[in-house]
Amino acid sequence: MARSAKAVPWFLFAAGGTITAFVLPVMLFVTNIGPALGLFHDAMSYETLSSFLSWWIVKLALLGIIVLGLWHSAHRLRSCAHDFGIRADAGVAVVLYGLATIGTLATIVVLLSI
Repeated sequence: MARSAKAVPWFLFAAGGTITAFVLPVMLFVTNIGPALGLFHDAMSYETLSSFLSWWIVKLALLGIIVLGLWHSAHRLRSCAHDFGIRADAGVAVVLYGLATIGTLATIVVLLSI
């Protein structure tokens, strides 16, 4: 039986979907809704965020959240393109996964520069 290369995109799609479903709403609440409601008084100050983002474990967690979300989106958009009748699957895959790769590299560069 021949090996398929579909396991990697499906793993990234499933992991990204799980992260997007469970972690992203909490992050949105903590960074957007909570401070607007007055729940986190100094949470969004430069000093607090700078010291929080200086920890390597936080950088690693953010890397995982952002990268898996990018790959989930790329695979979801690839499926949507097929559903909309775009049958050039190889071209769509190269463009979308290429953008996810560029986003991954940009995320690594930005997180290392913090």
